[in-house]
Amino acid sequence: MSGKPSVLLVEDNIPNIKMLEAKLRLRGFEVTTAMDGDEAMRACAAQAFDVVLLDIMLPRLDGFEVCRQLKARPGGCRIIMITALDQPADRLVGLAAGADDYFVKPVEDEVLFARMESLVHAEAGAPRAATG
Repeated sequence: MSGKPSVLLVEDNIPNIKMLEAKLRLRGFEVTTAMDGDEAMRACAAQAFDVVLLDIMLPRLDGFEVCRQLKARPGGCRIIMITALDQPADRLVGLAAGADDYFVKPVEDEVLFARMESLVHAEAGAPRAATG
């Protein structure tokens, strides 16, 4: 792995993936993408990520369940949900599932990147366990 912070971007909308992936790479992140919940789980079994950016409305396994399963693994991971679900009840379900933060689309880039950097640097000295 390079010295860049790694992010798993889980999103099923290709234009959204391409746009956010380009912005993340410009900010210095190493980006891996997944288009559904099952693919996200396989990616996290193979590699530890500094941050997972997770949509909720995904094929196969939804983001709430992906979050619950990832947070239950030893070592856990830091998860930011990014979704169109804007109801307070949805936010509560996401946070109860273990999300470190919850953003409603469209997301203000600078706020998202600041939160990601905060999560990465909060644990910078702590070893990461593989999540798989």
